[in-house]
Amino acid sequence: MAEKASGRIRTYHNKGGAVISTVSRRVLEKDGLYFKDIDGSGVFKRFDDWRLPPEERAREYVKVLSTKEKIAQLFISDWRVGKYLQGFKDHVGKLDESGTLDEAEFSGKTIFGMQKLPGTSTLIKQWFNRHLILRANPTVEDLTDWLNQLQAVAEECPHFIPVEVVSNSRNENGEIVFGMNDAGGVFATYPGTLGIAAAIRGDDISIADDFADTIRREWNACGLRKGYMYMADVVTDPRWQRTYGTFGEDPALVCEIFRHLIPRIQGGSDGVTGDGVAMTVKHFPGGGARENGFDPHYKMGQWNVYQTEDSLQKYHLPAFQVAVDLNASSIMPYYAKPAASKSARQFDKQGVEMEMQPYGFAYNKPFIQHLLRDQMGFKGYINSDTGITHNMSWGVEMLDVSERIGFAITHAGVDLISGLFDNKEGMEAYERATNAYYDEHDVPEGFTKEQLVLTDESIDRAVTRTLTEMFALGMFDDTFRAVDKAKEVVAVQADWDRAMDVHRKSVVLLKNDGTLPLTADKLSGRKVYAECFNKSVEAAEAATKGLREALKEEVVLVDDYALADYAILLLTPSSGAYFNATPGYLELELCDGKTVVNVDDEGCPMDETHEETTLAGLSRIHDIATSIHSRGGKVIANLNITLAWEVGPVEAYVDALTAGFDTYVSAVLDVVFGRFKPTGRLPLTLPRNDAVLAVDRKGVCISPDDVPGYDKDQYMPDALKDENGKAYAYRDSAGNYYELDFGLSY
Repeated sequence: MAEKASGRIRTYHNKGGAVISTVSRRVLEKDGLYFKDIDGSGVFKRFDDWRLPPEERAREYVKVLSTKEKIAQLFISDWRVGKYLQGFKDHVGKLDESGTLDEAEFSGKTIFGMQKLPGTSTLIKQWFNRHLILRANPTVEDLTDWLNQLQAVAEECPHFIPVEVVSNSRNENGEIVFGMNDAGGVFATYPGTLGIAAAIRGDDISIADDFADTIRREWNACGLRKGYMYMADVVTDPRWQRTYGTFGEDPALVCEIFRHLIPRIQGGSDGVTGDGVAMTVKHFPGGGARENGFDPHYKMGQWNVYQTEDSLQKYHLPAFQVAVDLNASSIMPYYAKPAASKSARQFDKQGVEMEMQPYGFAYNKPFIQHLLRDQMGFKGYINSDTGITHNMSWGVEMLDVSERIGFAITHAGVDLISGLFDNKEGMEAYERATNAYYDEHDVPEGFTKEQLVLTDESIDRAVTRTLTEMFALGMFDDTFRAVDKAKEVVAVQADWDRAMDVHRKSVVLLKNDGTLPLTADKLSGRKVYAECFNKSVEAAEAATKGLREALKEEVVLVDDYALADYAILLLTPSSGAYFNATPGYLELELCDGKTVVNVDDEGCPMDETHEETTLAGLSRIHDIATSIHSRGGKVIANLNITLAWEVGPVEAYVDALTAGFDTYVSAVLDVVFGRFKPTGRLPLTLPRNDAVLAVDRKGVCISPDDVPGYDKDQYMPDALKDENGKAYAYRDSAGNYYELDFGLSY
């Protein structure tokens, strides 16, 4: 087996200047300093000079690249990590001599479309692609080795451009789902982002500082320099599947969190630095304004609906303005398109009514160029969401792939298209600018040829922007990372301890009649029954086994709840599937076999019905509670909140209720047993019941889809309001409303 690139790194230190690391590239000396020979000419040129501004180096380097090389820079797609082949179904890998890169060809379908791909070295050296998405969850050592090996292959090309690998966030706990939540547990692991928000609400914003610092150190140490993170979206429709990845429903808190995350992750407030990690903030102009929760990964969710006047400016744009002001490196537009006919008037930053063109936001010039760049002042680059030219091409279905590429880049101003490596289609879009294609084919109605082709000007603009990021990150100069150092950085115990502390602080105490904390005196001579509930019976059984293992040294456990004085129940509901629509609306009630209505192709309720389950075996909670209460015992439950659940079917039967947000079970138990005093506060409002989410025959929700839960009451009918004028939030048997910022303590 050949030696890995990690073992062949040569490093040159410039006093007070850039570090140069290389495996095979020539290093030039000038003015007593070291510089990498980027274009392989052996001659020192301006783009080699790390003393110059990154944008200047990028502009100079674009001039020497061929059209084929530049077009390859317009696309980013998933890639395989040697022996980690998540997302590439039935693919048989073939490792290179270092045992690191997958050199097998791949032909098949992923969730984002059909692909026929070469081996890794061919992709880099012959296709010249440099932007890859990491979906796998490798160890620190394997990740660093893989990234180094990619860079070593890139150094063998005549024109060196480093390989920039991007990942979704990796420092939060949660269910691993390809294309959504790809990794976890390798880096210091916090609760889900909702849990981070819950902890901050009850404690201090310094939590965001620690979180960001950890990300920057760990990712940079491994050579992972760009993240598709974080979501600046504000939750306004609780049925949106992506709720769990947000920081909740409060625009003010989301803004404050981003004020702390961006400078500390990127390395400064003026943009990315040599020890920073570039952020791609998503999903502009705010994905929370879903039409009754429908997600734009599928056709029914293709619209952003703004039912209330100026909600775009009031709720959805503020956090993106913070990202712009702090020079977020990249912004990702959402798949969806604005729905003019279903929306009230929305306004730009100057108070002028927005033009609501029916194109997905990555194709939408009024939103990308007019609003984001011209008015909000965004200077970075636009990275589309994954699949806009294939599966999720909302509003431009009438265009072919090459035309979609041209329309996104030349017309709307996108700089990097996520999805597939459409180099061939990109070249076709470029050639159509000068060949006879549109002499022989009609230009699609409503478009012009100039909007649908790639030009030298639009390509150079896009590639200059993405290269500027790489130069600013120091990736051209200090390209490689030491494996031992990466392992050392990720193993820093203080980072893991701080993350664990946030798990504890994320726990929200919703209800307590004095049952909690379960101190030693309360447990003396008492027996405890423990069970987990999940959407999947198999998952619940596995979780129950783990819970009982965690409790066996704490309490006297019994297998039969009829013998118990206390019951500890962990509830992990789930609803829907991320990439596919349910037959109806995403179900939020804790239920088992609930009959609900189907919806038609327009998202309106039908007479047909189907059954939904979010928590299998729900009726057992009633049975357990009845048995325990008959003997004067108490029931404690913890609810994992990934969506704004309707908790009524459970709350009435429990004496104490806590909430976590992909929070470690051990942290929940620390609160239950009084080892940690609960401080968490709800980052979003839990709806009362189905009545406050009712959708009429025209598909209009009784609580507006574009307004956060804390503000929905002003739009609710009086008939639903109680004596306190509240309608939307759930009110428990103790009279407390489970609304934004609620949380009890001991």
